[in-house]
Amino acid sequence: MVSLFLDRDGVINRQIIGGYVTKLEEFEFLPNVLEALVLLAKKFDRIIIVTNQQGIGKGIFSEADLEKIHQYMLAKITNAGGRIDKIYVSPHLESENSPNRKPNIGMALQAKRDFPEIDFSRSIMAGDSLIDMQFGKNAGMKTIFLSKSISLPKEISIFADEIFTDLADFAQTKTDK
Repeated sequence: MVSLFLDRDGVINRQIIGGYVTKLEEFEFLPNVLEALVLLAKKFDRIIIVTNQQGIGKGIFSEADLEKIHQYMLAKITNAGGRIDKIYVSPHLESENSPNRKPNIGMALQAKRDFPEIDFSRSIMAGDSLIDMQFGKNAGMKTIFLSKSISLPKEISIFADEIFTDLADFAQTKTDK
């Protein structure tokens, strides 16, 4: 089974630099993401979101706030013809070193428990941070780094198998083959 794991902030929605998407009004899809998810839904058996949300652990927003954001996001994706099979969230603080917080693979293991057919060696992790790439590698996945930047940290080249400008670029390339 071919599965796609996606980060959320900076991949699906606009990331608030130095902050968090704390309420629905702050959630904004990145350009062409909905169309990309339609293409990707045809190519992948499972599409899973894995997202660190330590703003919950810091008390900046609640799990209920996050649930509203995710319900809205899922409705928009589904209405566009795309699909997300499940969202896994780590609300833990970075300092807690939770096994569920990326780059640790707890959320990948949860996905495997929920969908036993997932094969990490046939899965892809797409994200926009070094932590996403480390998470993918730690779980034995192929990694796709998404960035419009022309100068990337050296560590990215160690952990990223391929680089695309954004999810739409990846979706177009992945479905063209």
